[in-house]
Amino acid sequence: MLLTRLLPALALATAAVAADPEIEGAQRLFTAWMEGQMTSKALPGVVVGVVADQELVWVKGFGLADTAARKPMTPATQFRMASHSKLFTATAIMQLREQGKVRLDDPVVKYLPWFQVKPAAEDDPPITVEDLLMHGSGLPREAGDHWSTLRFPTAEDLKKLMPGRQAAFSPEVRWKYSNLAYTLAGMIVEAVSGETWAAYLQNHIFNPLQMAASSVDKPVDGLAVGYGRRMPDGSRAIMPFVDAKGMAPATGLTSTVEDMAKFVSAQFRRGKMGGAQLLSTGSLREMHRVRMLETNWTNGYAVGFSIRREKDKIYVGHGGSYPGYMTQTYFRPDDKIGVIVLTNAQDAAPAEIAVQLMNSVGEAVAKVRKAPAPDVTWNPSWSRFAGIYRSRFGDTQVVELNRQLVQLTLGGPTLENPLKLTPLGNGLFRLDGPTGGTAVGETVRFVEADGKVIRMITGDSFADRVSR
Repeated sequence: MLLTRLLPALALATAAVAADPEIEGAQRLFTAWMEGQMTSKALPGVVVGVVADQELVWVKGFGLADTAARKPMTPATQFRMASHSKLFTATAIMQLREQGKVRLDDPVVKYLPWFQVKPAAEDDPPITVEDLLMHGSGLPREAGDHWSTLRFPTAEDLKKLMPGRQAAFSPEVRWKYSNLAYTLAGMIVEAVSGETWAAYLQNHIFNPLQMAASSVDKPVDGLAVGYGRRMPDGSRAIMPFVDAKGMAPATGLTSTVEDMAKFVSAQFRRGKMGGAQLLSTGSLREMHRVRMLETNWTNGYAVGFSIRREKDKIYVGHGGSYPGYMTQTYFRPDDKIGVIVLTNAQDAAPAEIAVQLMNSVGEAVAKVRKAPAPDVTWNPSWSRFAGIYRSRFGDTQVVELNRQLVQLTLGGPTLENPLKLTPLGNGLFRLDGPTGGTAVGETVRFVEADGKVIRMITGDSFADRVSR
């Protein structure tokens, strides 16, 4: 059973984007692929959403929220969001930081005096708040056997447990995912704010964003039934409601695709912190910037967010896995495009679905929304700038390439990715390139005397013309 709808409150511009033939075609393509996944994997249900800047432009439900009751998936269906909770904990810490109440380089023990853990090495520095948020603390992944028993510890249980825990690695030695670390981060939120983690989220994130369908560890009406993985006989166990208790800051959130779209949209806003602007532009940039890389250098972690590189695209987001539920959110800050995938099956592979959703509908939306490049008419007189320019460090040749000026380092190993000279007007150009190792982004101008080009100034450095 399928359900599709566009939110009635969408702006006309957003409706026009959603009705674009290329986007509609991408929706049909993804729908066909997703229906095949539902059949081949016998998945109970999935809800997906695509966000374009401040709007949820497409949302679709596949399958059932409750197979016994034949209850369809809808945009209002609620899911246990699991580790998406970490995004909210990190946001809370960054809000308190902007208020001057927390520093990321402070030791955890400053806020949690009872915090004790056996270090991996005798000379380890203290574990800091930032270490917790970027999974660089080296702490164990868990705080007990709760994933096996489904009995999560309370805050008091955790306090008693800590002295017996030993760090697997020294701080900032390597990326190591830790639910325990984020549990501690949530406790810092409580200690500093004087509110429970659930109350803090309600007052400072849910309410400002009007996330009315989101909650923490409540067996709410409208919650999809969670199903275990498909067993060899084709059956799926119905998973019980599990209260994360003291570990809620790591895994206790419940939400919907519509509410999560509001959180994704908040990542694209600019301005000072306040109201629906959860964090300032600067803090958001910090949260989206890689701080710890996995050892394979293809994945990393920022503040709360995971970072994934797929070819030439960077995806920021997070996934989640809880008994009976798997979820994934990805967005691209530069394009202001995001995708959300929520499932009620333990083997649904939402990250794979999210990538396909981004590569189809997300890419189509990004293409339609992309502002056309400025129409800069090629000026044939710019051909006079082509030639060789010499400095004490080497020779650079400016080449006219299909009505475009590019810079090429003479003697360089390849012809790939030459630096481009983008016209800015008034005889000025901007140096554009794929990496930041040169004066990329800075102004290039040419000096002329007696009708001849004699010098090229790139940023603050110059090279003298030696030939055409």
